[in-house]
Amino acid sequence: MKHPGTDMTERLLPQWLTPSVVALVLANLVPVYGVIVLEWDVFVVVILFWLENVIVGVSTVLKMLCVDAGDSLMWIAKVFVVGFFCFHYGVFTGVHGVFVFALFGGGADELKGLPTVGSVLKMLGGYHLWYAAAALVLSHASSFAWNYLGKGEYRRATIGELMARPYGRVVVLHVAIIAGGFLVMALKSPIAALLLLIALKIGMDIRAHLREHAKAADGAPG
Repeated sequence: MKHPGTDMTERLLPQWLTPSVVALVLANLVPVYGVIVLEWDVFVVVILFWLENVIVGVSTVLKMLCVDAGDSLMWIAKVFVVGFFCFHYGVFTGVHGVFVFALFGGGADELKGLPTVGSVLKMLGGYHLWYAAAALVLSHASSFAWNYLGKGEYRRATIGELMARPYGRVVVLHVAIIAGGFLVMALKSPIAALLLLIALKIGMDIRAHLREHAKAADGAPG
């Protein structure tokens, strides 16, 4: 095993070939097919990006549940924290959805108010996004299995760190996506602009993915 002080570049480059990174890139390429072949507009792309926030929330809950709480009292505390996260992140994601759908949804009736399970399922069916959503689920499941369980990240993770992580992702990624979405709308949703928006999202996802797992590796016993 390499010493924790090994050059960062040397440690990160091989990660580009791991199943989790390959799955991440492939999942993010599905919208490229949608834009070029199915003629998706910016709203459909943004729906998919928002839906990934929900998937990230579910993945975070699974990660928190896998953290070793140590004893019975800590398990009780962990269940409480997980419940609080589900409520708080659920409201946060729902309000964010209302904001995004109001900006890009054109006033569609099914998008009014907080998103519900029914309205989300209706959107998935109405815009034929089932396969795209499945690709995102497989991407995050791959990272969970390969990195979090397979590489033992769950042994070093903390509940507090896991709980805070999704919020930063949502804020940073979607500030860029909303700004890019307005640019695409201003340009009448040309294919080139939509592909550029997707490329921006892929780049930010890969960067965040590598940084997250490099940080986890730095905490590994050497």
